[in-house]
Amino acid sequence: MTRRISLVLGGGGLKGFAHIGVLRALAEKNIVPDVYAGTSIGALIAAAYLSGTPVETLAERAEALRRKELFRLNHFGMLLDRMRAPSIYLEEPLRELVAGSITEKTFVDLPKPLLVNAVDIDRGARVVWGLPGLQDVPVRDAVYASCALPGFFPPGRVGDRTCIDGGVVDNLPVSIAAHFADMIIAVDVGSSDASQKEAASGQGFATIYMRAATMMMHALQQFPLERWHGPPMVLVRPRLNDANWLSFTDTASTIAQGYKAAIRALERFDSYWDRSGCVFPRRRVQIDVEADKCTGCGTCVALAPAVMGLDASGKAFPRTKIVEWSPADGGFVHECPTTAITATNVDRRDSQTAPAVEESRDPTPSGG
Repeated sequence: MTRRISLVLGGGGLKGFAHIGVLRALAEKNIVPDVYAGTSIGALIAAAYLSGTPVETLAERAEALRRKELFRLNHFGMLLDRMRAPSIYLEEPLRELVAGSITEKTFVDLPKPLLVNAVDIDRGARVVWGLPGLQDVPVRDAVYASCALPGFFPPGRVGDRTCIDGGVVDNLPVSIAAHFADMIIAVDVGSSDASQKEAASGQGFATIYMRAATMMMHALQQFPLERWHGPPMVLVRPRLNDANWLSFTDTASTIAQGYKAAIRALERFDSYWDRSGCVFPRRRVQIDVEADKCTGCGTCVALAPAVMGLDASGKAFPRTKIVEWSPADGGFVHECPTTAITATNVDRRDSQTAPAVEESRDPTPSGG
């Protein structure tokens, strides 16, 4: 019996170039997905790869891409139409990028199944192009629509539907991909680093909007990940700064981070089969609470009652000192309003080749 692998590439602006590093890692390990699924830039890279573009060519094109080739302000639209302008950036540059990366084919013409997640803006419902009955449309049109982040780019017409970025409802479409897989490899670049050192308020509309989008996408996708009941999933979360949403200067580093995270997450890949309902890799994590910082607000208990409790003095405490977490676990750590909770990757701390201690408020203390 052939066991099928679905590769799911999430949205995340230019942070999505990390997907190229993941594809490189998969090739090195001879892991060949049977189904590809993606949202936004994840859909673009998956479609370009299935169109026959080698990984190294994808990397070269990504590193050569410049802001003026993608983001051109819609000056006339904003001046003449004002609030009725469909977007702040013009449609044509993104269309040209998609056309230059993807062959002019419908979904049935691709060598392997591709699922492109988008949202029908008129019906207010998700539509996954490439599913049965939704295949006889140009792949380019579906990918453009999946990349059309509201406010940034105009909606796209796909068949008889007007669609926008699928990330507004599902930035990592693992539930759909699960129907076609015995194993899922999911790459989440949309919520890789929820905290920032520099205040967003002084960085302009685009940064504030993308920060808000990051938080929304993370919250939306955490629910199915934390309650996963599908086939075994390898969750890859590269460590990327949210400033990379719109950055053209760190592309090589972003690709390298994707490769590094995938290699680490896939170390024990063959042992994950037939373990439904589990998210991998799993790491031992030590939870600590600084009593002096804890105000007893109870946020951690409300979000993770099985893990956290309040003692007789009203201070938070971990019900189990050391827990086994996947990259999907531990989101409540970041939600502590006083940063009183820390999560230390015990496996990495105890490794002779790793740093002595790694403490993090990141929702993925396992290093995913």
